[in-house]
Amino acid sequence: MKFLMSYRFTLFCAAVFGLTGVLLGAMGAHGPLRLKLDQAGTHRNWETAVQYQLTHALALLFVALWLKHSSGESLRRVLWAGHCWTLGTLFFSGSIYWLSLGGPRLLGPITPLGGLALLAGWALLLLEAAWKRKPAA
Repeated sequence: MKFLMSYRFTLFCAAVFGLTGVLLGAMGAHGPLRLKLDQAGTHRNWETAVQYQLTHALALLFVALWLKHSSGESLRRVLWAGHCWTLGTLFFSGSIYWLSLGGPRLLGPITPLGGLALLAGWALLLLEAAWKRKPAA
């Protein structure tokens, strides 16, 4: 039951990140926001944030499916990978969006923390893939 609830939350986060990633990507590519980003010289930064957000939205979608269709104690690492990607996306992409729009530079240190969380999620998935299990009897 715990993993089923986690499946729904992870699926929710994947959907929110996917929806807002496409929206923010479109806004950054057109109209007044594009002009503002070009004037500030931060358009490429914005695109990087969108790219990482959409990539991890897909990764979260796969985690949600994994949680829904699998069982066992090993799911703990997969669940934590999803948590790391959620937090990492919020910190990494969120701080880049904020900084691209001229937000306070004190948010700068949050970006690498988000990157570390994204890396931790991938490392947890790597551990899950490499984990040796006892053969079924």
